[in-house]
Amino acid sequence: MHETSIVIVGGGAAGLSTAGALKQRGLSAVVLDKDECIGGTWARRYDRLRLHTLRRFSGLAHHPLPKSYPRYVPKDLFAQYLQDYARHFELDIRLRCNVERISREHDAAGSPWIVESSGGPWRCKVVVIASGQYSKPVMPSWPGVDTYRGRLLHSADYRSGREYAGKRTLVIGAGNSGTEIATDLVEQGAAAVAISVRTPPTVVPRDLLGIPVQLSGILLSALPPRWADRLGTNLSRLVIGDLSRYGLAAPGWHPFSARRIPTIDVGFVRELKRGRVQIRPPVARFTPEGVVYDDGREESVDAVIAATGFTSGLKKLLDLPGLLDEHGYPLYSPGRPTPYPGLFFMGYTYSLRGHLYEVNCDSRRLAKIIARYLAG
Repeated sequence: MHETSIVIVGGGAAGLSTAGALKQRGLSAVVLDKDECIGGTWARRYDRLRLHTLRRFSGLAHHPLPKSYPRYVPKDLFAQYLQDYARHFELDIRLRCNVERISREHDAAGSPWIVESSGGPWRCKVVVIASGQYSKPVMPSWPGVDTYRGRLLHSADYRSGREYAGKRTLVIGAGNSGTEIATDLVEQGAAAVAISVRTPPTVVPRDLLGIPVQLSGILLSALPPRWADRLGTNLSRLVIGDLSRYGLAAPGWHPFSARRIPTIDVGFVRELKRGRVQIRPPVARFTPEGVVYDDGREESVDAVIAATGFTSGLKKLLDLPGLLDEHGYPLYSPGRPTPYPGLFFMGYTYSLRGHLYEVNCDSRRLAKIIARYLAG
């Protein structure tokens, strides 16, 4: 049994920022991460990925991104920054260490938490769960999918459209990954690109009339949600236009009211208007050669990329009542106390101000809370 004061589960941006904020207060944490290297999740993402948030609002606590980095940081540079961040604070990170369960020792004095991992169990006073919103890919089980002879993969495994040059492709899901992958497929020479949309998303330009959408999100977040949605929708429509003319119906939800991240346009709208991306209905089932849509139309496709989202994986990690909602996400805000003393969440925020921006703020606050908790 390993003994320590603080264990952080997850060595991504949220976990590292928490460890750095604690180190700034003179507290050391052990960070357990299942990856083989720091920043590995970012390094493995698709080639064209960049942060959708500004460099100056995307750094972690007490150590900003270098000013030499571009305005919108490429994913490989961000992975390098995470490694630099860990070195800067001399963080204690245990890689290739998969956390399997977190439980309480009810009779334990002072160190009530047990973190069971592939590297052995840890007993600690404080556990911070920062394993991420996108821990486990979700792949729906469509009827007939086992008979499909083409290539089917989740967006988490997609790297570059170069592999699909000359092929008929279908992307399922119109979130940020789905629309960006569809754009990449067009740019890399796919023979045909379609995107299957169940609920039309809110689409906003990354730069709105010269203003980065993140700044708009920060400003509009101060307004009542309905007002923010109305103003944001009108501004986006002024820049993007009416996408229903190109097959994408009016949004089924609005970001501030629904507390959901909009689809940030980095080329998708351009390709949609040019007719190089075609909108399709939801997929009803697969055939050996392709798919059948909800409207009965059948289409042959060589490859299907499922941008169908992720789950947190927290239900398997925690067996404590009252912590998670029906979707398996925390009921308690990141960086805030939970009903279980010494247990905290970090990084589970859907924010129009930017995920990394919130991580920076939340981790600083949490470090202060943990310092007070450990001091009694």
